[in-house]
Amino acid sequence: MPFYDLQCEMCGKEFNIMAKISEREQKRIKCPYCGSNELRAVFKNLNYMVSRKQDRPVCPNSKSCGARCSFRE
Repeated sequence: MPFYDLQCEMCGKEFNIMAKISEREQKRIKCPYCGSNELRAVFKNLNYMVSRKQDRPVCPNSKSCGARCSFRE
């Protein structure tokens, strides 16, 4: 289940909640402060993960060659 940053249209308070996508689409999430289900998404943070297969040496001339060379250490 994803986390959502939401703001209530009625009371203006912001909150974060973990909910199913279907709960948000069907307006089943309610504001914990006033109980309204008139909510809008607030975009604050973007969380992502980067996976590296292996660490490779970086070409010291990558700016001039565009990192297209077959640099090997």
